[in-house]
Amino acid sequence: MTRMPKAPAAERNRQPILEVLQQELQGNEKVLEIGSGSGQHAVFFASGMPGLTWQTSDVADNHPGIMAWKEWSGLSNVVTPLDLDVSAKPLIEDHFDAVFSANTAHIMSIAEVQSMFAIVGRVLTDRGIFCLYGPFKLDGEFSTDSNARFDQSLKSQKASMGIRDLEELDQFAASSGMRRTRLYAMPANNMLAVWRKNPHDLSPAG
Repeated sequence: MTRMPKAPAAERNRQPILEVLQQELQGNEKVLEIGSGSGQHAVFFASGMPGLTWQTSDVADNHPGIMAWKEWSGLSNVVTPLDLDVSAKPLIEDHFDAVFSANTAHIMSIAEVQSMFAIVGRVLTDRGIFCLYGPFKLDGEFSTDSNARFDQSLKSQKASMGIRDLEELDQFAASSGMRRTRLYAMPANNMLAVWRKNPHDLSPAG
């Protein structure tokens, strides 16, 4: 059996994320996770929301680890991962009530982030939601000194990485027919942003 990879970041704050998702994903049936990584989030969230089908996805190199977690969990609502590389602009034929992604936007290039939002806009059903977790800048400013240092650390590893400005993400979302409806403050200077597709009758984002 393939060794189950363990990412410390996936263990941290997973319970607060689950509590938000349990609220936001009420009434939904199918969720696509973009960038399932080690697979830890998939089995934890699917276990906490047994009525939801959790479609994993990532680049092919990460599939064995995701499958190892799926097999270990024994969960029937975790689905074999899709081969998804946002830079390749993949064609996904299925549609989903919701999309979730965690700790991805700051390790992607800005072009890949824009591609991710375009993919989300295509696969979401009408009124579907996109939940994105991670650190963000607000109005171009870092919320904490630690996030500013983290941004510098990311850029020192790869110039194309970095903490993204939430307002720029809102523009990407708008180009794909989505509007931000909620923003949750999360532990460790992170946030969870929620965009909805075609939210014509909803109040502006808060």
